[in-house]
Amino acid sequence: MEIILREDIDKVGQRGQVVKVAAGYARNFLLPRKLAMPATESNKNIVEQERQAHLRKDAKVQSEMQDLAKLLGSVSLTIHQKAGENDQLFGSVTAQDIANALEKQGYTIDRKKVQLDEPIKTLGDFQVALRLHKDVSVEIPVHVVKED
Repeated sequence: MEIILREDIDKVGQRGQVVKVAAGYARNFLLPRKLAMPATESNKNIVEQERQAHLRKDAKVQSEMQDLAKLLGSVSLTIHQKAGENDQLFGSVTAQDIANALEKQGYTIDRKKVQLDEPIKTLGDFQVALRLHKDVSVEIPVHVVKED
């Protein structure tokens, strides 16, 4: 069955593409969730208009995130944590902790945008990447110090 994708779907295709999928997958999953629509001429025109609107919106969001990345380039975070001997933390510093520290400095960043492979479990200086947009990311220094 040929369908037009309304959203990016992993291993299927990108928004606006006409793809061929199994009829059951389209009928039972994609169409009810409005992730796709049947590939007719009128639907192709509608999806093309949606795609153009999405591109304009995405370009605006990307430029805003680039401006935010420039501001975040000068930010340095210091997080105070309780630590035991050998500089091991009681607990860890997670993406949520970094998002909260950024919020205290006036930057509202979703914790999902903090690219932390695993929680920080020792004292020290770390570079943490923030993926603000699919094309915009910035690294900020995070200093984890012992709480008095």
